Amino acid sequence: MVIIGNAAGGKSTLARALAARRDLPLVEVDRLLWQAGWQLVPAEVYSRRHVEAIVADRWIIEGLGSQDSIAPRVARATEIVLIDLPLWLHFALAAERQTKWTEQEAPPAGLAELPPMRALFETMWQVDRGWMPGIRDLCRKAEADGTKVSRLQSLDEIDAFARA
Repeated sequence: MVIIGNAAGGKSTLARALAARRDLPLVEVDRLLWQAGWQLVPAEVYSRRHVEAIVADRWIIEGLGSQDSIAPRVARATEIVLIDLPLWLHFALAAERQTKWTEQEAPPAGLAELPPMRALFETMWQVDRGWMPGIRDLCRKAEADGTKVSRLQSLDEIDAFARA
């Protein structure tokens, strides 16, 4: 199962709940991509880690990662959950998460330090404008090819999916 969408949309929380309920290994893309100080791992390290994760038979993988890793991940999935919230809601959730960073059980990438707010918001804007149209298209194509795709467009829908 792939859970994908912009930052601060509830992917990690949903993935943890589903992995526990379905007894599936959980792969957090942020842990493959980031190292201390919010520095990217070298591209070849990320690529190797990502390939190792998706060649397994059973998994839930959540996150974005590098743009070129999304299509192979989606192609291997038997189920896709697209979290497709309005950008303003991602911004609001990210701001809330930043203010409560130290209270989180499982912070993104497992990093104790906050991600730089400006860089986070700029990335979210770029993902919304540049990546999400292609991700939506990948999901439409996967669905046309028989992959189960769930599009979640509100917090209520995400909560309901987590409970289902």
